[in-house]
Amino acid sequence: MSFKPLSLLVPMLLMACSTGYQQPVGREEAPPPPRVDDVPNVDACGARPVQDRIGRAFSDLLREAIADESGAERVRVLRPGDAATMDHRPDRLNIHLDENDVIARIECG
Repeated sequence: MSFKPLSLLVPMLLMACSTGYQQPVGREEAPPPPRVDDVPNVDACGARPVQDRIGRAFSDLLREAIADESGAERVRVLRPGDAATMDHRPDRLNIHLDENDVIARIECG
């Protein structure tokens, strides 16, 4: 019995052609990312109106002014290396300072 490689090649080519070309699956456009305004309790501590204090040198007087303007019942000042609880409290205003006691970030939590 003689073996002819070409006799195997022709059926394989025919099988490959019979599957046909498939169109790529259409994809829907991804939904837009959520906006900060859409997230509930994102500003429960009043951080939004006091963002202009970022970059200022921190003082107790400035802390009181931030607390008054934000309306936050709880204010926490965090310096680099400070131990802090990891519980998230949307109504607590966190004032993050850098190593020079300059306000780096103000956020709820």
